[in-house]
Amino acid sequence: MASSTHGDDFALTRVPQSSRKHWFGIAVQRFGQVSALSQFLLGATLGYAMTFGDAVLAFLLGSLILEVVIVFVGLIGQREGLNTSLLAKWTGFGEVGASLVGLAIGISLIGWFGIQSAISAQSLDNLMPGIFPVWVWSLLFGLAVTAIVAFGFKGMQLLANVTVPLFLILVGWSVISELSRHDIGELMTGPPPGPAMSVWAGTGIVAGGLIVGAIISADMTRFNRTGPDVVKQTVVGVTLGEFVIGLSGVLLAHATASGDIVAIITSSVGFVGLLIVITGTLKINDWNLYSSTLGLVNFISTAFGKNLNRVTTTVVLGVVGSVLAAAGILGQLTGFLTLLSVAFPPIAGIMVAEYFIVKIWRPELEASRAEGRLPATAPRLVPATIIIWLVSSVAGYFITWGIPAVFSLLISMVLYIVAGKLGWVRPVGTVQTREPESADGTAGTADTAGTADTAGTA
Repeated sequence: MASSTHGDDFALTRVPQSSRKHWFGIAVQRFGQVSALSQFLLGATLGYAMTFGDAVLAFLLGSLILEVVIVFVGLIGQREGLNTSLLAKWTGFGEVGASLVGLAIGISLIGWFGIQSAISAQSLDNLMPGIFPVWVWSLLFGLAVTAIVAFGFKGMQLLANVTVPLFLILVGWSVISELSRHDIGELMTGPPPGPAMSVWAGTGIVAGGLIVGAIISADMTRFNRTGPDVVKQTVVGVTLGEFVIGLSGVLLAHATASGDIVAIITSSVGFVGLLIVITGTLKINDWNLYSSTLGLVNFISTAFGKNLNRVTTTVVLGVVGSVLAAAGILGQLTGFLTLLSVAFPPIAGIMVAEYFIVKIWRPELEASRAEGRLPATAPRLVPATIIIWLVSSVAGYFITWGIPAVFSLLISMVLYIVAGKLGWVRPVGTVQTREPESADGTAGTADTAGTADTAGTA
């Protein structure tokens, strides 16, 4: 019996081929992740400060950067069937580094989960004042997303199948309602209504806005069947998400001479604006909670030798995040979470450099993949990687020109490749890999059909 039967979604094991999905369904999820309300806001931000032509160029360049990162990280996840936090053990970080990666992902994304819930709650209160206090809306929204994520990838797919088409219809309605009162040609050729922004700065905003989602793309692509499927879903999902939703925001900003997209859509289409806020936030917030759960499960497994059940962990994190959002605490952590985000781009750079170029642990991954298992051992600590990760993150924090996230990613790649070629990437200690136990308490085993008995234990 595969672990997915127990709702564990292979949090600590490979996803077998028998549990892989068709690329188009995953592309819908990717599109939903990219085309969230935040993307609308991003488009309005660029539209307020850029001409339409410059905004198109910024979205094009930013999207290309994101797609390259997503494809390379996603290909690793697809080939190995492993989520980002677990994969990090054999892509340069070792057990200690991977546990830190999992912890960083867990803290960052549960924080953004709570913040998104609080933002949605405020919007709901503005549109329906007096029905519930804002803190009640925060709880209701957060717990609704938690219930969906508890069902795992399948539940999130069903959510995407409903919310993505609905979101597109509602956005189309609001855009047409507003733009029908304006000359489209003038909006596309007119000057920006606010202070000007360069294309380079706009590109940085586009790329930086989804860079964390790009880093954790293996969480999604491990369910893909082939490498070309990863490319197809990325191109379709990211390109449509960035351009359809982002450029709609640009046009609305030009039409209303404002960057406040939520105020625009709620004032122009009323109750439809409420539905846009709900659907636009649901599909990004479920991935915040899902990847946060995977990160924490892997951190606890590595640091304390305890294999948490993914469903139980999801419920606990979701409740905690919702309660903190209702209490207004997470709103004070935005600066900390933004600071933490500089640690993510180097993770992708190191993983890609190790897997595709340096290849110290690639043979172990490939050999164990044929058996449907994890590698028998993992490096305990890789000091060179930790140093490179720290140096690249600090560089990303202090670089204030160009695209800091991209620079820190490239710096980490170059440093790791150089260190690898010079023989400096060496593990300190080796540990046995613990296979999760099945529901009956026995170690999980791979069968000839490619499934594995890998249910987590609470």
